[in-house]
Amino acid sequence: MITPRKALVMLGAASALVLTAMPAQASDIPAPGEIVMSPNIEHVTNVPRPGALTDIHTDMAFQGDYAYVGNYAGFSIYDIKHPKQTSLVSSVVCPGGQMDVSVYGNLLFGSVDSSRNNDSCNSTSQSASIKESWEGVRIFDISDKTNPTYIKSVETNCGSHTNTLVPDKTGENVYIYVSSYSPNANFPDCKPPHDLISVIKVPLNNPTAAAVVGTPVLFPPKDTNGDGIPDEDGYGGVPLPYPNGKSATSGCHDITAYPEKDIAAGACMGDGILLDISDREHPRVTEVVRDTENFAFWHSATFNNEGTKVIFTDELGGGTRATCNAAIGANRGANAYYDLVGGKLERRGYFKIARHQADTENCVAHNGSLIPVKGRDIMVQAWYQGGISVVDFTDSTRPEEIAYFERGPDNTAPALSGGFWSAYYYNGYIYGSDFNLGLDVLRINDPRTNQAKHVKFDALNAQTQMSYREHGYDD
Repeated sequence: MITPRKALVMLGAASALVLTAMPAQASDIPAPGEIVMSPNIEHVTNVPRPGALTDIHTDMAFQGDYAYVGNYAGFSIYDIKHPKQTSLVSSVVCPGGQMDVSVYGNLLFGSVDSSRNNDSCNSTSQSASIKESWEGVRIFDISDKTNPTYIKSVETNCGSHTNTLVPDKTGENVYIYVSSYSPNANFPDCKPPHDLISVIKVPLNNPTAAAVVGTPVLFPPKDTNGDGIPDEDGYGGVPLPYPNGKSATSGCHDITAYPEKDIAAGACMGDGILLDISDREHPRVTEVVRDTENFAFWHSATFNNEGTKVIFTDELGGGTRATCNAAIGANRGANAYYDLVGGKLERRGYFKIARHQADTENCVAHNGSLIPVKGRDIMVQAWYQGGISVVDFTDSTRPEEIAYFERGPDNTAPALSGGFWSAYYYNGYIYGSDFNLGLDVLRINDPRTNQAKHVKFDALNAQTQMSYREHGYDD
């Protein structure tokens, strides 16, 4: 039997709940701000967005008893030692979107993909067509959580849309893989072709010496017929022959590293890639996949714990469109699940939330992380105004939603500009970064995930995966 979502709020806990939804009708859309959720989810608390940060919340990272939440206007630090009493510790005003964050030791790395007139926290917007404009990565010392200190900036080609932290094998340095895209012939520091990433080396004993040490080209131009003209395959800045506005590959949007296994997966606009990162300064593409039928914009990637599967997300519409509806369908703006077989990526299935959203609600696949359950593959994920979804993809041909949390349309902001940017599982709780409404804390109570409560991590950067076993999984 298919159960309308609003009815699920009234159900008791279910031991083997698999959630589906009938085609949306007006009565199924929650009222603005109304919370609806599956019975195995508890809404623990919400901490409103700090008044000092007047723009939207973005990505998150975690370390010890603290959560770090980016914002187009800076970032905030929250004390999550007691999740039910999650509280704001400090906010840093330092404009320059998106300010996606990673943390390592006493360092926080923030991505700036917004051309500025200088690298300071007092900077203002300035066109990238001006050579002196700055964008890249800002580095903060967060040893004093109440008063972080800005210590270094590193300029990178085309800025830094996202960043991926990759420790070296000696413990002496960390590397930051900088993903960026959308070159323009009028931008002196971001000219096409932009088929590369920037690699920043950060000496941990002297982080102010951080610098770009390489710009490896991941997509070299191809000339299969030897005529000196690149093939029309999207490499070398040549647009892909995708219909319906699907993206060419001119850089990567996001890279997720699995340092223990010396591999990474990249979502690179028009392509999904697998990388060998055994040489940290020289990552090398080993596999490229495309989905010309359904994917529009390869946005992010996540491995399962064994490193035998990759989940790629398609951010159809760039997060500003209502794509969770019957017109778009179930396979566009969705997750695609790939198995790694002999070093090759083989697509197995798709997943998209089945709860149709209102036309005012931006909704598409976005950022998430694994829930550490031995023997199963389970992921929590944000869907903007589609809310937060928990999906079991142990069978990658038949991924199933087992829990969800969402609100009705966000009427505190203009249409198509709200919802959850990220949703991550960290030490027993789910944390959701909402554009406008702040930081939400949830808890899932389900036999399929409860054993994850015993797994404790010292830190979580979602784009730097760590295995469960190494971090205290009880065999």
